[in-house]
Amino acid sequence: MTKPIGLATLCLSSLLALGGAAQAQTVLNVATAGDQNMVDYIKDFLGPMFEKANPGVKVVAVGTGPGDSGSQKIYEKLAAQKAANAASWDFDVIVAHQKMSGQMASEGLLAKYRDNIATGKMVSSQTAANALGSNVEGYVMPMFQSQTALAYNADMVKNPPASYAELLDWAKKNPKQFGYNGIKGGMSGVAFATGWIYAFGGDADKLIKGPYDAATKAGWDSALLQLKDFNKNAVITPGNAGTLDMLNRGEIAMGPVWVDMFYTWMKDGKLPPNMKLKLIAPGMPGQPMYYAVPAKAAQPKLAEAFIALATSPEVQADGIVKRFNWYPGIDAKHLQGKLDEATWKKLFADVTPDELSSKGKPFPIAPYFNDILESYEKKVAN
Repeated sequence: MTKPIGLATLCLSSLLALGGAAQAQTVLNVATAGDQNMVDYIKDFLGPMFEKANPGVKVVAVGTGPGDSGSQKIYEKLAAQKAANAASWDFDVIVAHQKMSGQMASEGLLAKYRDNIATGKMVSSQTAANALGSNVEGYVMPMFQSQTALAYNADMVKNPPASYAELLDWAKKNPKQFGYNGIKGGMSGVAFATGWIYAFGGDADKLIKGPYDAATKAGWDSALLQLKDFNKNAVITPGNAGTLDMLNRGEIAMGPVWVDMFYTWMKDGKLPPNMKLKLIAPGMPGQPMYYAVPAKAAQPKLAEAFIALATSPEVQADGIVKRFNWYPGIDAKHLQGKLDEATWKKLFADVTPDELSSKGKPFPIAPYFNDILESYEKKVAN
């Protein structure tokens, strides 16, 4: 596991980067949480493109580490500068996860910029307005959408279930042919279990938007008992990769996966060509990363221009889809004609843009999310 970058190291990295830029240049500082590929994407792909379009501007990328801890480092930096009443803050653009983005928006650390850029009108996903229960409308643009769906062997499953209800019946008729990793082996299993509660637990919209009511989980008992019974006919896999590996070996015929992992495995020849995807009703969760502008960015207009470029259909097609196999942050329909036919067919043949828009669900707000995990442990896993 990558060790999170400390604030002192982060500040030093920023200063060294600034010192390396030509004095005559305007520096646009971009801080990104996530793995090294996120830093490389900005440094090697987006940065040079933006610099070419904006002579005299130097894009400097700083990584803060993977996972929510990376976003936490960005939050701590901005909060400290706000507390110090700094005239301008060190970062012009940030890339952060949902949880901390919501907190930063609620604490006045982000600028409300989305209506200022043309691509702001190209996103309609709930995740552009709601980050695990926090209102982020106008404060963020999704960089990409990482989505879960069911992968299945089309030779073994001729008529795949279209909903959780149909899946329940299918598993009874096809015991031990469905596999997922529970809630401890990876987030694809967590997403599947969350989607189960959306389907059978009552008001999914309330779980996504709030407000929180601790009594709500009492209404999930029937759904959890159904899931416990469902698990008798399912295989619990070793993890996200474990599900894909069992699908590859034909040990199971169907299971939930992250779409980007699925297509990467397909590209690498680690899955047979007869594998397909199905995003079942009422939907399964996914999770974006966000672009945002700090409230006192030194270069706010350049920051907006950078995000507008990064979320343009052309860049979303070439960068997000073709490089990483992620779904785009903007609505996928805007990429029609921007991707070559082969790439478009590969990414959207099984899950259409309309299905992605209607069935790609956010995870629930944090307290409900915790309730789902705790309830699964108590009433399904035991």
